[in-house]
Amino acid sequence: MAKIDLISLEWCELIFKDKNKAYGAYKMRRDFGRRQLAAIIIVIVVAAVGFSLPRLIKMAIPEKEEVMTEVTQLSQLEEPEVKQEELVKPVEQIAPPPQLKSTIKFTAPVIKKDEEVADEDELKSQDELTESKVQISIADVKGNDELNGKDIADLQEVITQAPEEKEEPYTMVEQMPQFPGGPAELLKYIAKNLHYPAIAAENGIQGRVILRFVVSAEGNVENVQVLRSLDPYCDKEAIRVVQSLPKWIPGKQNGRNVPVYYTCPIVFKLQ
Repeated sequence: MAKIDLISLEWCELIFKDKNKAYGAYKMRRDFGRRQLAAIIIVIVVAAVGFSLPRLIKMAIPEKEEVMTEVTQLSQLEEPEVKQEELVKPVEQIAPPPQLKSTIKFTAPVIKKDEEVADEDELKSQDELTESKVQISIADVKGNDELNGKDIADLQEVITQAPEEKEEPYTMVEQMPQFPGGPAELLKYIAKNLHYPAIAAENGIQGRVILRFVVSAEGNVENVQVLRSLDPYCDKEAIRVVQSLPKWIPGKQNGRNVPVYYTCPIVFKLQ
């Protein structure tokens, strides 16, 4: 069998004999040899340029002359002349510190007759001190005119009393806080005391403001926050109404009153 050249034009004509040569496959097989040759040439050129490029760059850039810096060793430096007078300097005499004077003054006792000694200066016996209403305290307390005659012992009790830590509010408890009369009375109170802001009414603003506040262990409404805002004026009015709420029945956990978070929607609707 003769050797067949698969990329020759004769082989391509043989394959596509009596077939549609206008189809793209005929043109691709016919030009396959030329494309292969062009690809080989491009690879050879790129490889040659890649290998010769560093040498061309080195030839294009002139070599820099190396600059040698002379380093002088310390041992070769000449020692400066030092005069003998500079080596030995006279030691200055330091004056002794002045003597400290005693700040304690001795007062000689003065002997007086019994009739010359005042009553408040007389030494009292233990029985007289016990019967006296004057209380002796070791507390060092700064004077204050606002005490209004309070006892020093009472003041020391206040000083030693540690401040109570505020309990964190609960989200859910065994017995949730309740408005006096229930939710119906709460809605009635809000509807009665809520004033529609004039600017919001003129602009046709309607919707709901959702507030969250804390009902303390004493039943007071504290820390009112806006969870969902509608309008600055409506938010402000909703906060005002909630802050004006009377005392609640506080929530309970394990049989004791605790602060609890409470969420309340305030609806603004034009009639």
